[in-house]
This record gives sequence, structure tokens and C-alpha cells, in this order.
Amino acid sequence: MNPLIVWSRIPIFLSAIKFEHSIFALPFAVAAAFMTYGSAPDWVKFGWVMLAMVALRTFAMAANRLLDAKIDRLNPRTADRPTASGLVGRLEMVVYMLVAAVIFIFASLQLDRLALMLSPIPLLVAFGYPYLKRFTWLAHFGIGAVYVIVPPAVPIAMTGALPQEFVWMGIAAFFWVSGFDILYAISDIEFDRAHGLHSIPARFGLKRAIWLARASHFIAVAMLAVAVSIAGLSILSVAGVAAVALLLAYENSLVSEHDISKLNLAFFTMNGVIAIVFAAFMVLDHII
Repeated sequence: MNPLIVWSRIPIFLSAIKFEHSIFALPFAVAAAFMTYGSAPDWVKFGWVMLAMVALRTFAMAANRLLDAKIDRLNPRTADRPTASGLVGRLEMVVYMLVAAVIFIFASLQLDRLALMLSPIPLLVAFGYPYLKRFTWLAHFGIGAVYVIVPPAVPIAMTGALPQEFVWMGIAAFFWVSGFDILYAISDIEFDRAHGLHSIPARFGLKRAIWLARASHFIAVAMLAVAVSIAGLSILSVAGVAAVALLLAYENSLVSEHDISKLNLAFFTMNGVIAIVFAAFMVLDHII
């Protein structure tokens, strides 16, 4: 294939995987990097960590689009996705996915040896997540399992150690992401029921799904508070946790059993804002 044609199709691929949503994961990695060093991190290692995170997220979304192409084709909400419509072929998506995996492993190779040894684990978790909705309503926590890896992976990659505050931050990321995935699944509640797919909204109904999402976000804030407390961080980090709590409360107020018209605002816009705000407070805490 002509290299110019391949290059011209990259924007289509990036659109297919919603590349801009990498912002959901990167702030946790940024915050963890500054926490690891207690100040500005080693910028070379920081760069490799960021590349690894973007590559892993790209791999995960490519796998999701590839494995869900037939399901997406049947769903009116997702039928226009490039993989569902055929604009991006299966072989093409496999190639992009493998390239992302190679970049992830190469970036891991530049970091602590333990990071390279553990690198297959996040790849396997990311690849396995899309299958879960076919078997269990706990599928939302599969994507949480991808994000639980992010904060602990950063100190391991940079120093080979894992202080316990990063474990608690990982648990916070797990519940934060799982919570908003529950909210997002509300969009497909009828489709999932009709096609035998599993989700919390499809299994328990709209009202209970909303409350389970809220409970997940409450736990996420609590875990962030534990992480900040163990790390002995200053009032700025405490303020960051408080800001996350307020923003999550607002996000959840946008969706109710009587009105889900603001679901996209809650899922896409607010989660990006929350992630950036949290990282900003954590970074400021370590450079001031």
C-alpha cells in the first residue's frame, strides 16, 4: 500500500478509537509521576511513561472496536463508527492494534526492568475487557481493571518500587472509570436487553444503575483521600480531592432516572475536566 495512503488514513483510525479520550487516563499518570519523585519527575522517563500510556490506551480501544464491530453495526448509536461501517477494515485495525502494542512494549523497555516483565499483563487485561459484556453485568469493572493499573504502573516503571499510596490511587481510578462506564451504558439499555448483552443498566434498571454509579464515584473520592493521606501531601492535594468530589457530584446530578438528555455532557466533558483538575492540583502540590 502507498505510504501516503496509509498516512492519510491515520486520522480515520484516531477518530475510530476516540484518541482524544486518552485524556481520561493521562492525568492519573501525570499525578503519579510527580508523586513518585516528590517534585518534578525525571523528564526522560516521564516521556516514556506517557508514550506507554497512550500506546496502551490506543491498543485497548483498537481491540474494543475490532471485537465489537458486529455489535456496533447493529446498534443505531454506534453504526456509523468506522469499524462498524467498514471504513476501517478488520485487518487494518489489527495492524494498528499491533503497532500500538509494539510501541507500548518498546516504551516499557526504556523504563525499569520490572515494567517490561509486567507489560503483558495490561495488554491482556485491555484485550479481554470487550468480551465481558457477552457474559456478565460486571463488565464495567473490566474497564476499571485497565485503569487500576495506571497509577501503580508509574512508580514501578520509573523506580521499580510500589509505595502503597499508588495502590489506593489505582483503586480510586478503578471506581471512577467503572462508575462513568455504568452511566455511559445507560445509552444502550434497550439494545443490550434485546441482544443478550450484559450491563448493570440492562440487569438492574435505570434507577439502580445511576445509584451504583454514584456509589462507585463516592468510593473513588474516598480512595483518593486515603492515597493523599498516606502520601502526606499538602493542602493543595486535599483541595484537589475536594474539587474532584464536587465535580463528580455535579456530573452525577446531570443524569437522573427522569432525564438522561445530558448523558454525553456527563460522560465526555465532565470526566475530562475532572481528570485535568485533579492532575493540576497534584502537580502544583509538588512544584510549589
